Amino acid sequence: MIAGILRDRIAGMRVGQKLPPVRELSKEFGASPATISQAIASLSALGSVRAEPGRGTFVAGRDRLPEPDYSWQSATLGRARVDARRAARLGAYAGADDIQLSWGYLAPELQPLDELRTLGARAARSPRAWSMAPATGLADLRRVFASEFHADPADVLIVPGGQQALVFAMRTLTEPGTTVITESPSYPGAIIAAQAAGLDLAAVPADADGVRPDRLADALERTRATLIYLQPCYANPTGAVLESGRREEVLRLAARYGAFVIEDDWARHLSIDGTPPRPLFTQDPDGHVVSIATLTKPVAPGLRVGAIIARGPAGERLRTARIADDMCVPPLTQEIALNLLTSNAWPRHLKRLRNHLAERRDTMIAEAHASLPGVRVAHTPHGGIHFWARLPEGTDTTALTAAALRAGVLIGDGSHFYVDEPPAPCIRLSFSAASTPQIAEGMRRLAPLLVL
Repeated sequence: MIAGILRDRIAGMRVGQKLPPVRELSKEFGASPATISQAIASLSALGSVRAEPGRGTFVAGRDRLPEPDYSWQSATLGRARVDARRAARLGAYAGADDIQLSWGYLAPELQPLDELRTLGARAARSPRAWSMAPATGLADLRRVFASEFHADPADVLIVPGGQQALVFAMRTLTEPGTTVITESPSYPGAIIAAQAAGLDLAAVPADADGVRPDRLADALERTRATLIYLQPCYANPTGAVLESGRREEVLRLAARYGAFVIEDDWARHLSIDGTPPRPLFTQDPDGHVVSIATLTKPVAPGLRVGAIIARGPAGERLRTARIADDMCVPPLTQEIALNLLTSNAWPRHLKRLRNHLAERRDTMIAEAHASLPGVRVAHTPHGGIHFWARLPEGTDTTALTAAALRAGVLIGDGSHFYVDEPPAPCIRLSFSAASTPQIAEGMRRLAPLLVL
């Protein structure tokens, strides 16, 4: 909006005339200097103005381009695959004064930033950080990931984070137009990953013990799908852990129908109470399970390092196809990850993180019970960073999410976690990105909105 107003104003100015300084425009529009600078940068990109460091910003002499006509693109592109509504919410950033109860990453104070700075400086001095790494990843880093899954390091492929791993695995392990089965509710990022890969989606209900094998069997029989997406360890959004008997039944079904199970193991290092279950990968000798691990969630959102662990021809196909995407994960990033995972700082970080997450989880659940009328928390998650709350019948979760945003609180609209229509109104609340005082204040702001 500001850029548009300035563009109209510039149209009536002479070439070479100087614009008011950013501070003055910021006061005029009631906007931050960063917002004004962004508007000026967009005008500069269009050739309307030119910035001269130390002197100011001036009206440029370039003729204004005609209004663009992008109508041809819509016809050429065809129907969009990825649900823009889900994708936009995944990248929802909070403003400086907002309370982030939806962000799927750690707050800065929970990230090992001092350690990352030290390790990053050390890694940058290594010649290996600036050379080409193998497409499959640094051998030492592959060995570290392999140890957690009792896997051969040759079966490990280093990738730039869990989200990229999801899209890449779904695209490589099956053909466009086929079906992937997912538990429901499920991670919206997995839903858009399947859409990006050109796959159809079939949802199977899950409860506090994970996906229901009886309904999974029905879905496999009906769809003949060869790909199943699951989160057996602290599932997003519910925090559920796949029960041991169900784990065995899932593996039996995968074997019977010749299907792959993508095990999204994003929360393994986010255990709060007790220890996490061992990876489903360790129970599968025949290569049905393809596991995804990531450091982005337990360390920092900018450390885009993860791994895909897969056996047999599927693993070979994944490793072969990897080079077509981007040759390799930047070696500097891999060096930092390797140095962190093999240092004494790593267990210290996990211990500190467990204590802080426990405090924030307990605060959020206590505040939900005390402040949110009619809200029911299904169960207390023993790990991860989210919990799932059911709202009073008839609540419009989309309207509630929008009202919460206007009140300065970001929450997860439960409808985004379902492939089909949600069976009940729910929201996802995340306790990793807000402090305990912020959590209490966020719940206080949410309470009056539940009359919607």
